Amino acid sequence: MVSLLTVEGVSSGYGSLQILNDVSLRAAPNQITVIVGPNGSGKSTLLKTIAGLTTIYQGQVRLDDKIVSNLPPHEIARLGIAYLPQTESTFTKLTVAENFKMAGYTVGHEDFEDRLKGALEIFPKLSSYMNTRVSNLSGGERQMVAMSMALLRKPNTIMFDEPTANLAPILATEVLNTITYLAKDSGITILLVEQNATRALQIGHSAYLMVNGTTIFQGTAKSLLEHQELGRLYLGLAVSQPSSRS
Repeated sequence: MVSLLTVEGVSSGYGSLQILNDVSLRAAPNQITVIVGPNGSGKSTLLKTIAGLTTIYQGQVRLDDKIVSNLPPHEIARLGIAYLPQTESTFTKLTVAENFKMAGYTVGHEDFEDRLKGALEIFPKLSSYMNTRVSNLSGGERQMVAMSMALLRKPNTIMFDEPTANLAPILATEVLNTITYLAKDSGITILLVEQNATRALQIGHSAYLMVNGTTIFQGTAKSLLEHQELGRLYLGLAVSQPSSRS
């Protein structure tokens, strides 16, 4: 089932500390919606708000026609919204197989086996690490485990918060390539907060630029990537005009 995620005029934060101010967003199935901006601009808070982990002062979050912003985090997760934080997205003291069992605890045995098979087809390397503690894996391998755990829950939406942080360039590329693969014809809606703005915008479909807790740009990822002023001021992008290329 494909699902449309919308954030409608949301202001949110942590207790009395407001971070987001009147933020709206629309994320469609089979697309990567990229959220970029300087550090401290509210990107991670936006994902946490969708996941039910902040205080919402006004506005709402919808999954199709259902308002989810009034639900606790575990119910939001059961509706198919998977959130992969930058850290603590796996149980590091458990083995890979045990992590998968934790992720699929609400799934029947037959469904679990089918979903696990599908996840391991995407990440075949993990098949040889099933009895290995996650703490002994590399950062890239841990990210593969976290993504597999999300897939085991058969999500309609996956939110990635800095999935390539602290990864070697070749592993970062592998992770982003996998996210691109997941967005194709899967029915999954993907939200991507990523430190490498250039790479994220290259694989994204739509984009939102956040500054100081609000969105100052929304449009296609390509148009933001080519926007000289915004790219220079907020993303550290050196964008060249087509006419200046030889």
